[in-house]
Order: sequence, then C-alpha cells, then structure tokens
Amino acid sequence: MDKVRASAGGEWTGLFSLCSQVLAGMNVYSSEFENIKEEYSVRGYPTICYFEKGRFLFQYDSYGSTAEDIVEWLKNPQPPQPQVPETPWADEGGSVYHLTDEDFDQFVKEHSSVLVLFHAPWCGHCKKMKPEFENAAEVLHGEADSSGVLAAVDATVNKALAERFHISEFPTLKYFKNGEKYAVPVLRTKKSFIEWIQNPESPPPPEPAWEEQQTSVVHLAGDNFRETLKRKKHALVMFYAPWCPHCKKVIPHFTAAADAFKDDRKIACAAVDCIKEKNQDLCQQEAIKAYPTFHYYHYGKFAEKYDTNPTELGFTSFIRTLREGDHERLGKKKEEL
Repeated sequence: MDKVRASAGGEWTGLFSLCSQVLAGMNVYSSEFENIKEEYSVRGYPTICYFEKGRFLFQYDSYGSTAEDIVEWLKNPQPPQPQVPETPWADEGGSVYHLTDEDFDQFVKEHSSVLVLFHAPWCGHCKKMKPEFENAAEVLHGEADSSGVLAAVDATVNKALAERFHISEFPTLKYFKNGEKYAVPVLRTKKSFIEWIQNPESPPPPEPAWEEQQTSVVHLAGDNFRETLKRKKHALVMFYAPWCPHCKKVIPHFTAAADAFKDDRKIACAAVDCIKEKNQDLCQQEAIKAYPTFHYYHYGKFAEKYDTNPTELGFTSFIRTLREGDHERLGKKKEEL
C-alpha cells in the first residue's frame, strides 16, 4: 500500500483515479476549502472519505482507527451500516440517579454527598466508563451505611447545567458536598468511584473559565456583540468552544495579544463562546463552522477572516499592520492639507 500523501484541492479526485490504493491527507481548515467541506459533508475532524476511481462513495465510519483496522477494511470496503438508535442511559434503569436542569438543585440539597458524571451519548470514553459507574452505584446502593450516591447528567440535553458548571469535555466528574461543588481527580473504575465516595477529598475549586479571568479580552454575547464592536475601529474576534483542544492552545496567545493593545482605545480583541445557548444564533449568523475561527471587524462590520498564524506574534503583527495603515492614511491627509 502506498504511504500517506498530502493532497491539495486540485489534485484530490485525480489522485484517487490514478492510484489503485492510496491513503491521502488534506488540511481543509482554511476557508478556501469551504466548497470541498460542503461537498463531502465534512462536519468535524478527522473525517475519512472513501473514493473509487476518483468517485466519492461514502465516509469511513465506525470501524476503528488503528492502522490494522484501516488495512483490514480496505480489503473489502463497505459503507457504514445504519445504526439502531441507542436507548438513553436514563431509560435503562439501574442504581445511578439521572438528573436534569429542573431537579438537579433539589437533589444535591437533599443528598449531602453526590458524585456527578456529566456525559454525552456519543462520547466513547463515557460509554466505557458507564458500566463501571453503574456497578459502583449498585454497590453503594446496597450499603446501608453509605451516605454517598452516584448521579449522571446528559450534558447534551441539560444544557443549562452544562453551561453553569463549565462542562467543556466528556466525561467530566463533579463532586457536591452539602450543595457545594468540588473538582474530582481522574476516576475511571468501579473501585475508584467507591473509594472516592466513601472517603471524598475536598480539593480547591477548579481554575475559573476564560471569561471569568481578569484579562484584556472582551467577552461578547449575542445581545451586545454589534454595539460593542461598532465602537472599535479594529476588532479581532475569536469564536471558540470551551471543550475545543485547539482553542485551549490558542487562548494564551490571543490573551497576550489583547494585553499588548490594552491601552489602544481603537483596538479590541474579543471572544465569543459559541457553545452558550444565547450565542448560538450569533455564531450561526457569522457562519462559524469550526473552532477556533477568527474574524476581523471594522467598526462592527465584518471585513475578513483571519486564518494565517494563530499565535501571539501572528495576532500582534496583524493588528500592528492595521494601525500602521491608519497612521499612513493620517499622514497623507496632513500632507494634502
């Protein structure tokens, strides 16, 4: 089999029509590849598409992602089989309490010690943890002297709780002691769940969310987005998701760039959390399809997408170029006078 090759838009289908069997990679993050992403339904990364003689047939899905899995699948490529909808965990019964936006506060008020698992139905790590968590809950349920209970929250359904507790990845565990929230170390097995709930520690609260930290980044929402940007000549806006690993890497760079221009009243480095329900319409209006996405606005009007260099140097160079342009135009006006 050929080695993995990188391919650009113009070579894409031609490469597959020339080779009997080849693995290729393509970076489609840049905005110039929007048409390709739309054509092949690329909604997340990685997305693997299968072609025969230059013709797209279907996406490679649900077969495993190791080298052995892919090689074995290529011996007899088959389209994904339709999946039977899974029964929601909350409907399966068991000893885990399933909480919602409506009953969560009352439950943790009535139970002095609660270990809560925030999960998503599509999360593979959650599915692996689920039987361990369920078995631990069954053991604790059978102990007459156990004061602790295990509970679960589907964060994709109960979005108010997910936002309130800054759930940015799955699975996430939170411990509630007399209604107070605490961070939890990495727990994955039946034994570790039981040991924790029988002798819980109370570590310091987790680091605050980005928008709760004191930085020069302006955190915007759908209700103040336009009005705030209209007051700034130049604004670079980062649209992000708290759970996104790429966003987490970029945040320190973007924050440092914001600090570099904090005294310039014409400049704003702003951020929008697209996961928050109140911002979802805004992110849709701004055509945000991936995280992070950077847009440059001039007095509140979209001017261009920034996708060059997501580092402190890249951001500061971009903004300095804008300001240098302002100074040049101002100098020409003075000469004309």
